[in-house]
Amino acid sequence: MKVAILACEGFEQAELAEPRKALQQAGAQTKIASLKKGQIQGYNHHTPADKFDVDMTFDELDANDFDAVLLPGGVMNADQIRTNEQAQQFVQAMQKQDKPFAIICHAPWLLVSAGLVKGRTLTSWPSLQDDLRNAGAEWVDQAVVKDNNWISSRKPDDIPAFNQAVIELMASRQHQAA
Repeated sequence: MKVAILACEGFEQAELAEPRKALQQAGAQTKIASLKKGQIQGYNHHTPADKFDVDMTFDELDANDFDAVLLPGGVMNADQIRTNEQAQQFVQAMQKQDKPFAIICHAPWLLVSAGLVKGRTLTSWPSLQDDLRNAGAEWVDQAVVKDNNWISSRKPDDIPAFNQAVIELMASRQHQAA
């Protein structure tokens, strides 16, 4: 399974690194896509953390090359990525193909901007609940929410349950495809 991870400067490090590690341990290949090549800075809340290598840019993404998408949070990351047309087009194409989405914290902002949340049930960092409801989603305050091909979580504390749900969803999707 090939998983695209969409992230920009200021992503919440645990929300990228820990799900990525769980996916890789489950046999998935991951690629980090961002605005530009080079490295992007992770954060532990407001404190700079590690830098991560970018494998490709958003304009190089093709939904036909990936089986799933991971969207980590972080306010700065989510605020930058939500207005990127290529990132929006990629998630729209992934949704059109009904591929799995792993969404955590502030990441749903991209899905709001891409017009994908109407009629969906998901969770997020609590400050996004008005944006999600105004865009037609049902927001719930739970550690993990599964809605068809989407798994969403609120924050880093939810990552163990999030990782388990994401791995289960991707394994079931892979089994269906086989």
